[in-house]
Amino acid sequence: MEYQHANDFINLVGKSAWRERVQTITERTNKPTRSSKLAATRFLAECAIEKARRGLPLSSSEASFVNLATRLPILYETLSAGGKARLSETLEAAMLGDANIIPLLHLMHTAELQKARGFEVAFTGLNDATSFDLLITRGGAAAEVVCEPMSAEDGRAVHHRAWTALVDRVDPDLQTWLAAHPGRYLLKMTLPQGLKSAPDAQDLPALHARINNMLSTARRSDYDEAAVLRLDPLLLAGAQAHDGQVHQAGMMAKLKREFGPEAYFSVTEANRSVFVIAARGSSENQIAGAVRRRMSAIAPARLTGERPGILAMMIDDTDQAEWKTLCDQLLLEGEARQFLTFQEARNVIAVTCASRFELAHIGASQGDLRFRNPMHPDAKSQALAPAVVSTF
Repeated sequence: MEYQHANDFINLVGKSAWRERVQTITERTNKPTRSSKLAATRFLAECAIEKARRGLPLSSSEASFVNLATRLPILYETLSAGGKARLSETLEAAMLGDANIIPLLHLMHTAELQKARGFEVAFTGLNDATSFDLLITRGGAAAEVVCEPMSAEDGRAVHHRAWTALVDRVDPDLQTWLAAHPGRYLLKMTLPQGLKSAPDAQDLPALHARINNMLSTARRSDYDEAAVLRLDPLLLAGAQAHDGQVHQAGMMAKLKREFGPEAYFSVTEANRSVFVIAARGSSENQIAGAVRRRMSAIAPARLTGERPGILAMMIDDTDQAEWKTLCDQLLLEGEARQFLTFQEARNVIAVTCASRFELAHIGASQGDLRFRNPMHPDAKSQALAPAVVSTF
């Protein structure tokens, strides 16, 4: 059954376009690099669909992605000619470069949640090119729903993709250097200006050159306004060797306690030698703050003001631990509630937040996090309550 449904989705994309996409993803994910591992995470939904097409067993999370994707061909058949064209264009764009199908799966996830809550759902964004994506109705009440994807990278000083690209650049040089300089080392990097992953960013080659220069000249420190680097012996107890092997688990736990949960780490080993890089920005990540800023920008542009509006935010490019922190420490709730006091939120009756973990049914138990705006005139509407009542 999953095989057939996966083929329905692939037929909608186009068999030739799908083959090209799978080939591109395979080339990006089949290398023994950190960047390839990160790409495999980014394209997890596409990989799950290809596994289903090939009749391979799926995990429950993969099956959830496939289930959402295979609802798209069903939706396609219900759309107007213009709606079908817009969905095809959106799918075509999702098959290019770093784009993925998670935003479309979030659209379907949001629609399915509202249907399960007793709402009728119209895909007006596709059918009628409205500025909002969905119109939900129940008991004579209606609300506009905006499904807005964004990357957690928008709130990070040091981008995850930039970090993995830097480590992939540096690792071969460290292997060579360790062979000539046996021992255990810790390179601490603070990046006040961050590290970005833009295609034309010059941060990576410049930082790579500085690290190599430190090693080749035996310098212990290097600093300017862009980066502060210091090379020291690795003295953590967890880094001690046993039978020639470094206990990485104990070492990483100690490093995380010392440098904080937002720091990045890489470990390069050569025989009994080890070189650890610990890097972070000079300030804490502001992922929840980036969500608030995005909402402030889109609410006036995408909601008409004719009906209550719901901003359904999709925050991607997080790992499960980071997402749990954002939820459990009420970081998203705090920023959402601050936004709801702004003038830009005057038409917003509720904010919802989800990640790919909710799409995979391993996140928030109700499928999203919801924060109602108590100041909205319709905040106490019983008809809209299932979509807007806060989850806490």
